[in-house]
Amino acid sequence: MTPETTQRPRIAFLGTGAQGASIAADFALAGLDVTFIDQWPAHVEAIREKGITVNLPTRTINAKVPALHLCEVAEIREKFDIVFLVVKAYDTRWACELIKPVLAPDGLVVGLQNGMSHQDIAAVIGRDRTIGAVIQIASNMWTPGVTTRQNDHDESWFALGALDPETQKRVEGLAELLRHSGTVEVHEDIHSAKWMKLVVNAAELIPSAIINTELRGAAKVPGMLEVMRAAGYEAMEAALADGATIMPIIGMPPVMSNHPERYVDEIFEKVLSTYSEDDTLTTSLQDWRKGRRAEVDDVNGRVVETLREKGRDAPVNRRVVEIAMEIEAGKLDVKSENVALLVEAYHAAVKGD
Repeated sequence: MTPETTQRPRIAFLGTGAQGASIAADFALAGLDVTFIDQWPAHVEAIREKGITVNLPTRTINAKVPALHLCEVAEIREKFDIVFLVVKAYDTRWACELIKPVLAPDGLVVGLQNGMSHQDIAAVIGRDRTIGAVIQIASNMWTPGVTTRQNDHDESWFALGALDPETQKRVEGLAELLRHSGTVEVHEDIHSAKWMKLVVNAAELIPSAIINTELRGAAKVPGMLEVMRAAGYEAMEAALADGATIMPIIGMPPVMSNHPERYVDEIFEKVLSTYSEDDTLTTSLQDWRKGRRAEVDDVNGRVVETLREKGRDAPVNRRVVEIAMEIEAGKLDVKSENVALLVEAYHAAVKGD
């Protein structure tokens, strides 16, 4: 019996931070068999005591769910049919190794993550059991057991697709589950869809975090819109170099520009207008404010490495990575004045220096 045909598949969410907790709460309230697994001890204990609370734009929900610490995964006896992986992209491989022993033989792992993490999942779990995914929700979490999701179901968007063509027929069943939390599209070419999301992430996540500003506010800082778009243009160049096809995602209209740079402008505007509020902080800035490292290598670093392999440069993304690494090494503070460093890099790239 496959996960999508099981009446009540056994589901785990590995990583129940801001994004994972809100989606998993929707599953629990829909009557699905869902278990939370997380690496933040206080968060797990808070869920056990009071359930998971999700603050949405116009309502608050609470779900009572079983929650496990990472160390308790080894105690699991009944294997999971489906695991939704919602950890940071750089945590993908070890998280897959952790969950692999408790995944059913025909179980699937769905990577609701940034970057090209589906490739890392496949390396551990196998291509035939890997489902790539794109997620577009703005959320934040500062208190154990409580997450704030800035997009309700009508403004939450997902895409799912298998890496193995033989597994693609199972994706619709997963989509039906995920539709408890938002709009879900099934894509035959999830690799391209993942790249399209990385394109906009390269433009928004780290650049806005570097200047310690909300996403919408960053785009209004003189010179920053040009910097962010340039990072996106380079990311699109990397996507095309890696064999990706330009396609609409996150609810963009099917008839849209196929011109690489115009596409970047359109998708970036879609994120700013539909999926962001005036106080929306990117996940990268949230990470830095919590003292954690951000997904630098998995987003902007991926652009740099992909183009380097093709003998090309990505000067704006390269400088974004350099500045971000200085911040994470404690050599540079996250501050608004860093805009000068980014604008300088942009002008140098335009001049070809």
